[in-house]
Order: sequence, then structure tokens, then C-alpha cells
Amino acid sequence: MPAAPPPKPARKPARAWQRMLSGRRLDLLDPTPVDIEIEDIAHGLAFVARWNGQTTGDWPYSVAEHSLLVETLFAQIGPQPAKWRLAALLHDAPEYVIGDMISPVKAAVGPDYGALDARLSAAIHIRFGLPAVLPEAVKRTIKRADRVSAWLEATQIAGFSAAEADRFFGRPDPGLVAGRHIAPRPPAEVRAAFTMRHAELQAAADSDRPGLTGR
Repeated sequence: MPAAPPPKPARKPARAWQRMLSGRRLDLLDPTPVDIEIEDIAHGLAFVARWNGQTTGDWPYSVAEHSLLVETLFAQIGPQPAKWRLAALLHDAPEYVIGDMISPVKAAVGPDYGALDARLSAAIHIRFGLPAVLPEAVKRTIKRADRVSAWLEATQIAGFSAAEADRFFGRPDPGLVAGRHIAPRPPAEVRAAFTMRHAELQAAADSDRPGLTGR
């Protein structure tokens, strides 16, 4: 009787973590708040291009720049406490490690992309003192600001006509878009602006929490 073949060696699990510039090792499939740093987020988002880089100008329009605009629009829609403005600034923060995809591609990838995004969002929220899952009313208002931002970007730097942008993103309130001009900036400049705005909102959100004087 022939001898049984030797057992196959166990396959090593695929690497699912990324080394960040801060030195942290972030597990993308099981992220923990302790491995998340704002410097990594700001740096990553400042170098991730919206619209797959298909925008006018000498610099790509980054996710960090988009996030700053969304936070401004979010506050313009109606008065908001600092913690929800912080949530608006961080609404696309997972893209610092998973990148930005245009909506048609996200739909084609399916629910796995959404699940990965949700896990990263929850860890990021907890890291900065926000609920893991935001209230629905807050999410809806952030989404509204996000669509207004997309309309502005589409019509000013991504080659869409106003009619085309209306069809895909909805016609925005004229008061939200009047006088707004998008001009992509160098990544280092946007990174600094994002970091500074985060520090301002984080300090304000911390001061609003009873018994907490700082992080």
C-alpha cells in the first residue's frame, strides 16, 4: 500500500495591514482606534485624487480638499455642534488607506467595499471621540453637503455641464453654491489646512463634553 502523501503546509494568511508613516500598523480588515493617527489621515487624503484625477488644473483635487469643503457646506446648511462638524470633516477619512472610487465603481464592487469602509469609519470615529455609527439625521445632512460639493466639483473642474450634474447629484440650493470657486492646491498645503481644521474642531468638540478638558 503506497504511503500517504505528506500534508500540505498551511497557507499563510494574506497580509491585510499597512504600515503608516506614523509607524502604526493598521489592519485594514480589523482596524483598531489605537492605530489611527490624524497625521496619517491628513497625509493620505491630501494625496488621494477625487474623480480619478480627471480634473482641470496643475494639481489633483484631493479628498482632503473635498472634506474641507463638505465640512463648510455642512455647517452652512444649518447650525451644528463641533462634534458633528468634526464628523463631516472625517466623512471620507477611510479613503486615506482604501483610496477613492467613483460611485459607479463602488456599486460594481458591491457590499464588500461598504463593509470595509464601515469598519474603518467606526474605528476612526471612536479614535476621535465620536459615536462609532453616526445618527441618521447627521448622516443625511453630511450626505447632502457631500452632494453639493460633488456638484460644484463636477461643474467647475471635472467637465460636467450643469444639466448633467443636476441629473447625477441633484440641483443644489443656490445659496450654498453662490460665490464658491474651487481651485486645487498643492498636497502639502491642503494637508496642513486639513490638520489645522481637525485640531480646531477636535478642541471644540472636547470642550463641549462634560468632564473632558482635552485629549
